[in-house]
Amino acid sequence: MSTLPDKAAILQWIADNPALTSKRDIAKAFGIKGAARIDLKRILREMEDEGHLSKRKRSYDDPNRLPPVSVLKVAGQDRDGDLFLAPADWKGDAPEPRILYVPKDGDPALGAADRLLVRLTEVAGEDHQFEGRLIRRIGTGPRRVVGVFRAGSDGGRILPVEKGNDREWLVGPHDVEGARDGELVEAEQVGGRTRMGLPKARIVTRLGDPGAAKAVSLIAIHQHGLRDDFPDEAVAEAEAAEAPVLGDRTDLRDLPLITIDPSDARDHDDACYAHADDDPQNEGGHVIWVAIADVAAYVTPGSALDREARERGNSTYFPDRVVPMLPDALSGDLCSLHEGVERACIAVRMVIDARGRKRSQQFHRGLMRSPASLHYEEVQAAIDGAPNDRTAPFLDVLTPLYAAYGALKTARRERQPLDLDLPERKIILSDAGEVESVAFRDRLDAHRLIEEFMVLANVAAAEELERFRTPLLYRVHEEPEADRIESLRETAKASGFDLPKGQVLRTATLNRLLHAAEGTELSGLISMSTLRAMTQAYYGVQNMGHFGLALRSYAHFTSPIRRYADLIVHRALITAHGWGEDGLSPWDVENLDATAKLISEAERRSMVAERDTNDRYLAAFMADKIGAEFAGRISGVQAFGVFVRLDETGADGLIPVRSLGSEYFRYDKDDQVLTGSESRTEIGLGQRVTVRLAEAVPVTGGLVLELLALEGERLKTKGRGGRSAPKGGKRKFKKAPKRRR
Repeated sequence: MSTLPDKAAILQWIADNPALTSKRDIAKAFGIKGAARIDLKRILREMEDEGHLSKRKRSYDDPNRLPPVSVLKVAGQDRDGDLFLAPADWKGDAPEPRILYVPKDGDPALGAADRLLVRLTEVAGEDHQFEGRLIRRIGTGPRRVVGVFRAGSDGGRILPVEKGNDREWLVGPHDVEGARDGELVEAEQVGGRTRMGLPKARIVTRLGDPGAAKAVSLIAIHQHGLRDDFPDEAVAEAEAAEAPVLGDRTDLRDLPLITIDPSDARDHDDACYAHADDDPQNEGGHVIWVAIADVAAYVTPGSALDREARERGNSTYFPDRVVPMLPDALSGDLCSLHEGVERACIAVRMVIDARGRKRSQQFHRGLMRSPASLHYEEVQAAIDGAPNDRTAPFLDVLTPLYAAYGALKTARRERQPLDLDLPERKIILSDAGEVESVAFRDRLDAHRLIEEFMVLANVAAAEELERFRTPLLYRVHEEPEADRIESLRETAKASGFDLPKGQVLRTATLNRLLHAAEGTELSGLISMSTLRAMTQAYYGVQNMGHFGLALRSYAHFTSPIRRYADLIVHRALITAHGWGEDGLSPWDVENLDATAKLISEAERRSMVAERDTNDRYLAAFMADKIGAEFAGRISGVQAFGVFVRLDETGADGLIPVRSLGSEYFRYDKDDQVLTGSESRTEIGLGQRVTVRLAEAVPVTGGLVLELLALEGERLKTKGRGGRSAPKGGKRKFKKAPKRRR
């Protein structure tokens, strides 16, 4: 009869042979045969119940040890910038092992939620127990969902708030975590799918009433995995920061560097000043100063603040709150160029000629004191002849700013950047957080002035670092792909405009199309189609140029409070000029490409979160207008329906194809047109429509519309959701202009 091993012997075998941990392997190792296998199975089950072993499929692992190949998650960086990993599901009694990630060339940028398959090597004499090398990235952690919990007798279900997602999630009775019926929750997937095909979930966070005003942005924060709480270590570093002193800095406190921002600005990271150039060799020229908050002085490489800022990538702005890249002690205080207080800055002095072309630049690490924090509307009013008490004392500062802007406008006309001046929507909230109004922001010369100054400063930073051959992150906007331009050409042709073929694509060519459509009913369609043809801008270590701005070299320098890319550029300038030890670290340089990918992904995440939040606020604003009629224009066409952008609010709603009646509509993907099988009516991009609001769902941001009139021709209806056909069974749509292939 085989002698059964004791539990200690079994644990030692598993530790020594991590690849041979099945019941069969253990039985073979100890020579256990026949009926003794039943006793071994009992011992293994006892060890599992006691927490000494965890069963994975048909094998057993010591929960206090890691196998040579393990599934890990990203844990974060230390002060030196080294990245550490952690077990994806640690169940041991011993402290969780510390694993240093050892990257190799070609490894992808890793994010906070990434799950990795890693080969481990045990090490001794270090502050970590293992070193890990990536085999492959296998996901971004357990899939998460934000939704409304509906309680049931066997736990409940979660109805996702994501627009267009109606797949429910099942929650077991032990995974409810006290959530109440109707409550907004965040959950993560557990196990596989059920026999009904629905995923199973465990509630991890209860978010409260989904109808509460502040729940709107909270949904986006959790849905898109934004980091809205700072680690204690990062907060402590921010609160320990001290006000700057002059030291070796250039004294800029006597320069009237004023800030011009929106009236509701949460931070002030740029200030400017201009005067006429007194150099006789530059008649009619100007000197422009742009000063930017010196964030690098407070957020040093490898610090807790730095690690957190890199993971966030940028600040995310919602109508009711901001998820900042830096704690408020910095973003709202020491790194904000407030009126009348001394602030550390990095400033650039740029000389332009009378036609706005940059002749030279000179960078300084300085100390400044802004004499005034003004907002766009009051600055514009002052220049237009109506100064108020705040702007009247600074007319002699504002007037030269506008004179320099006039020269930059000349340079802009010669350069011909893409002239897409799309309206920006503004959502006004009450003190209770409810939507009071939705409007479009006015575009003033004051806005354009600051934009042109910032573009010039960004160009100066890129060119300065190229001159010093210092590594940097470029802001890249590549030329549009050929198939997208061909699609734009077809849309232009169908609308009666021309986009010539057979020549090198330039922004000036696209501007001629935009200007031809300007002032016509199809202006919005052409602008929207041009925007869709563009590639998405990103950060990169290779200079691929900026197509949209028609610039050869471009880097983000002007907003280090809210963009990590700008902080990297600031550090590069510090290194290039030898201004201190807080420039680019060796780790920064080595991981520059990974940083570019990480923050580009973070930027896209923030953009989607901001867009989704605005959609939800708009749906809440429209919820009490069910049955009301609105004018709009078709902004998108899909096989399942037609998207309409409403004139009054800029909100987007869907006309489901099923609501168009019993006639079958054929979808032409190339021309973006739905064509009626009987009437041959074409419903396509850019057509004017009148619609009725049928449904508004604030929790998802969805608007469902009914089509009442197309191109001014009204349709007969027989109540909500149904349409009566005219005699002969055909609906009298006014046909769209024939679209040529």
